[in-house]
Amino acid sequence: MNDRQNGQVSLVGMSKSYNGKRILENISLEIESSKLTAIIGPSGCGKTTLINLIAGYEVPESGSIACGGARVQGPKWDRLVVFQETALFPWKTTLENVAFGPLSRGVSRREVISRARRIMESFGLAGFEDKYPGQLSGGMQRRAELARAIINSPDVMLMDEPFRGLDALTRELMQEYLLKVFEEHRVTTVFVTSEIEESIYLADVVVVLSTSPASVKKIVEIDLPRPRSVKMLTTSRFGEIHREILESVFEADTKTFGAGAESQSSPGLM
Repeated sequence: MNDRQNGQVSLVGMSKSYNGKRILENISLEIESSKLTAIIGPSGCGKTTLINLIAGYEVPESGSIACGGARVQGPKWDRLVVFQETALFPWKTTLENVAFGPLSRGVSRREVISRARRIMESFGLAGFEDKYPGQLSGGMQRRAELARAIINSPDVMLMDEPFRGLDALTRELMQEYLLKVFEEHRVTTVFVTSEIEESIYLADVVVVLSTSPASVKKIVEIDLPRPRSVKMLTTSRFGEIHREILESVFEADTKTFGAGAESQSSPGLM
């Protein structure tokens, strides 16, 4: 289990605009170390932008972001991103992809390969070390991405809808793998999703964003015990939390829909 305050992420008064349009508005949020925080909100509200800012790929227009007390000033190995689409190198084998990070930093090849093989085995990828990404199923590619992140021992893992596009069964299996990885390593994880049920099942905290420009609309503590199991999806407490988040998200989505309808309507039409 990780015991690192380095995983604490603090966002203070953070705003971001693109081409004069405000995307994020005065976001202040404390993401606790060693917890899994899910970010959910209306489509297009700026969830991916938030991930990019924490990762250091983009710079806030105002406000600040700190990780472990140090101001975020650019990408760094202590904050790793698992993207919506696979970012595995297609010309490298699965083993080479998983081992890439530590090898690129000069860690002993023998040590890295040995650890990569152990991690791959725990991720159900034993026997696929010499396969290329194109030879793996979507679920295996996702597992390889998680393994590639974990081998770097990051302080924060940022996941931008990583299971999007997977079929229902594979998505459920990936949720189980993520829970297993989180329970074992306790890496501070920020998980963006558009699925309310997924956010509750995985997270310790669910942050609901408002419509764009997004601000923090609601923070819900998920008091379901760990380790989690699919049986929890049918409990009354799960249903109560689901209704609470659904009402908050629905209100934000309704405003987005209303704004869109109003902008497309003509003054001469009823």
